[in-house]
Amino acid sequence: MVTIKVLGSGCANCKRLEQIAAKVVDSLGIEAYIEKVTDFQKIMDYGIMSTPGLVINEKVVSYGRIPSEAEINTWLQEIA
Repeated sequence: MVTIKVLGSGCANCKRLEQIAAKVVDSLGIEAYIEKVTDFQKIMDYGIMSTPGLVINEKVVSYGRIPSEAEINTWLQEIA
């Protein structure tokens, strides 16, 4: 199972990133757990200073922006 973490305070961009990630997971038909991480200490533990952040299987793949569906699709296909 793939673990996806959306790092951020729960702002509109963070919620949008979570929606996009869930849509891509559904379209690929993979089994994934999507977690929201809002604790700033835990977010800083990933070494990012701007949100939203996206972590797939404990690897930071994006931060400070909302990646496209195509980018998330590519990242998930590489590991799924």
